[in-house]
Amino acid sequence: MQTTISRLVRFNLHIYGIWPYVPSTVLFRLYWIIMLSTAQVFQYRYVIVNIHMDDFSELMDGIGSAMASSLLYIKLVLLWSNQRIFFDLLQMMSADWQDRQDTINSRVMTETQNAAQRASRWIIGLQIFAVINYTAGVLANNLDKEEPYKRELILKMELPFNISTNSIYTAVQSVQFYHLFFVACGITTINSLLVTLILHISGQIDIFRERLMKAFSKSVIDSEEITMQSLIVKHQKIIVFSESIENLFTYIAFMILLSDTIIICCLGYVIATSLDMPNVAAILVKSVVFYITINFEAFIYCLSGEYLSAKSKMIGNAAYDSLWYNLPSKQSRIILFIILRSQKRLTITSGKIMDLSLERFTSVIKASASYLSLLLAMY
Repeated sequence: MQTTISRLVRFNLHIYGIWPYVPSTVLFRLYWIIMLSTAQVFQYRYVIVNIHMDDFSELMDGIGSAMASSLLYIKLVLLWSNQRIFFDLLQMMSADWQDRQDTINSRVMTETQNAAQRASRWIIGLQIFAVINYTAGVLANNLDKEEPYKRELILKMELPFNISTNSIYTAVQSVQFYHLFFVACGITTINSLLVTLILHISGQIDIFRERLMKAFSKSVIDSEEITMQSLIVKHQKIIVFSESIENLFTYIAFMILLSDTIIICCLGYVIATSLDMPNVAAILVKSVVFYITINFEAFIYCLSGEYLSAKSKMIGNAAYDSLWYNLPSKQSRIILFIILRSQKRLTITSGKIMDLSLERFTSVIKASASYLSLLLAMY
């Protein structure tokens, strides 16, 4: 099955049990349910046990990392439960690749695939860089601590045993780094999947616009029912593909905007309160890139919704700019229906409540800043 999805993203989708209807899916899903559930128990146990701790920034750090893992858990469950929708998207994507009728189609599809591959590498690479910096910051903060039980863990957890020796500490840190690395890869793989789907449908919109602009440039005799029928079918495919993306990611987007608002607030508090601490350099190395990636995740979803809406508006413009006035009145009315339908924008919503847009991203940042100001005033 040929798709716009890059090999890296496809490989990761298999690992996280998202790729539908393959024999290994059940085993991978079971693995991630056990792994994430176990880690979440220890992470939220830390939050509950240390809810009244003196160092409030440590608690905020623990809440932020725990919620990031919870977000991956929620994303996976939603994608697992909607595997039929994802399978339909893959089928439609494969059909689009088989429908490369001319050089314009081939060029646009190839450019879309290359753009998706570059975007996926950058998104996943940035998150891996954040994991490395986060781990480096924790290790740097432990340089002056000789006793293993006094050293900070990569992930804040309340474990059922004491870290009394260096060997136990090394083993725990290794497992936590492994867990954090794959949690980060899972989060960014799903983000990359959304970007790839948006780029694919944008490429199909560009192909449809090219067909609209050139469909009626010849004589009226050459632009008969088959051309109009192919245009209508193509437009319907674009609408169905967009609605499938919306159904697959709408509740994921809702959870991201909700949780990222809190995580951004927690990390902002850690960064703001660390400026007066002696180990400020280690804390900033650990937190700043993590803070940037969380903001970037919310930005990706909001930008995807904005980009899809802007692209959908171009369909109406292309239909209006086409040579529809050279057609008989019966066929020109069909173009009018295309223009009317394109006025209803294609978009992605957050929980089917509000559209994702750059304005929505601004609202997330404003809300996080408001909560941060409240925390700094209280503590």
